Amino acid sequence: MLSGDTIRPYGPMVIDIENITRHYVMGEETVHALRGVTLQIHRNEYLAIMGPSGSGKSTLMNMLGCLDTPSSGRYEFNGKDVSVMDGDELADIRNREIGFVFQTFNLLPRSTSLKNVELPLIYAGIDPQTREERAAQALRDVGLGERLHHKPNELSGGQRQRVAIARALVNNPSIILADEPTGNLDSRTGEEIMALLENLYQSGNTIILVTHEPDIANHARRTVHLRDGVVESDTFAKPTGAEALVPA
Repeated sequence: MLSGDTIRPYGPMVIDIENITRHYVMGEETVHALRGVTLQIHRNEYLAIMGPSGSGKSTLMNMLGCLDTPSSGRYEFNGKDVSVMDGDELADIRNREIGFVFQTFNLLPRSTSLKNVELPLIYAGIDPQTREERAAQALRDVGLGERLHHKPNELSGGQRQRVAIARALVNNPSIILADEPTGNLDSRTGEEIMALLENLYQSGNTIILVTHEPDIANHARRTVHLRDGVVESDTFAKPTGAEALVPA
């Protein structure tokens, strides 16, 4: 954790995973990506998930983001059992409760910043005027108030990632799930994006960061290391200010 940063008191549990496994059958071989992971994540946490290639961190990210379901075990998201949900129910959780930030931005190339950010609101059935107002405000919140009508090819890499973060924020999700958010950025721009995520955390957002870079993970207040599909370590940073990591 960066010197001088504070740890916000955390709130109610958002994610409760107990002994989840995930295996894939590939031809005659069965790949065990997760081998019994137990993890609890509360509101207002800033968590980094790390691990070498093949450790299971991408599979765990897909589980947390409701992009996949476990082979066995229990996963509750805000008290709802995700493990038994069908595709439509999972899609609803993803759209309403989870804000995704990807390494490759995943923006629609022919749409403006505003239209890209409006997408989750369209899926949520929000009326056109309200979604435009909310999308514009989300873009202003990430410092892109002057870029509402620019398309991705008219923006820098850092600005594109800011659009992606605005899109992740626009539905007021329970968590922001960021997968290698600085992977396609130069170091200076990457630090600007991490500073933005820090501001979002200090504003009360719950952030889960998936990364293989220690300097990026150091921005988080808790780090979970995976190896061979199990949690190898789960460490909390020590408070540097008056705040302590205790339930609110």
